[in-house]
Amino acid sequence: MNFSEHDNASHNQQQNKPSRKKPIFAVNDALRGYLKHHGREVKLPVSYRDLAHFTYSVPLIDKHGKDTLWEKVMYDMKEWQFIRDGLVKMYAILKTEGDLRFTKHLDVARIDYCTFGNSNPFRIRIVNKFNDNYDHYYVKQADSSRVYGLELEHILSPNRITFLTNKSTLVEEHIAGIPGDLFIKQHLELPETNKIRIAKEFVKFNERCFVRLLGDMRSYNFVIDITPDIEDYQYRIRAIDFDQHSQLRSGMNVTGDHSLLGGTRGFLGRRSDAFLAQYYFRFGTTF
Repeated sequence: MNFSEHDNASHNQQQNKPSRKKPIFAVNDALRGYLKHHGREVKLPVSYRDLAHFTYSVPLIDKHGKDTLWEKVMYDMKEWQFIRDGLVKMYAILKTEGDLRFTKHLDVARIDYCTFGNSNPFRIRIVNKFNDNYDHYYVKQADSSRVYGLELEHILSPNRITFLTNKSTLVEEHIAGIPGDLFIKQHLELPETNKIRIAKEFVKFNERCFVRLLGDMRSYNFVIDITPDIEDYQYRIRAIDFDQHSQLRSGMNVTGDHSLLGGTRGFLGRRSDAFLAQYYFRFGTTF
């Protein structure tokens, strides 16, 4: 059956919106201890539950008039000052390990809410009041599946991921890039696009996903970072969906898998540098 034949797509004309979602698994004590040991579990000024108490929302439409499946949320003025100050401080904790000296130049420009994602994330836009430059980060429900995926990405890939947890709240940095589905539609056939380089990068990206057990890499679950080079463009494909794993048997709760946390013999118990050195030597390449 084609997806367009499914009731959810045919009745609502929503070709990309799923009707079912992966369940969220709470972070257990073993994983919590690992996060505390490595400085990922910290006290945060605002929780996911605080952001969920918005008053109303309006659909967020892109510049082409299409629904983005995100909603701009608004809060009661009695709660807004607490949320605004807390989100600015949270950005400082995420980016500068809590240095608040520069936060007076920052403000919260917008808070978006997504009912599409598994963790129903909030996207926070932080703006510099002096030059209008902005950045994003995300506040999500702490799903152990995603925490494992983020940590494996940090250890096994050439990319570094900044994320923090606090009880049932997960905070992540924004991964910049062009969503894969938009790149295919708008950039792939452009004359300046180097398809050979794209193909090579996609092979490496596929191998990285296999090593990190990422099992849901549809085109809107990765982004493409394009960097102009001396005579051409460099491409880096990066995953943005880390909470569905290909090698876990159906219905398995990863919070109960202590093999990843078993001290020096556990996978996440290794020092990342030593593991990567062995990995590069065995496979003879750098992913």
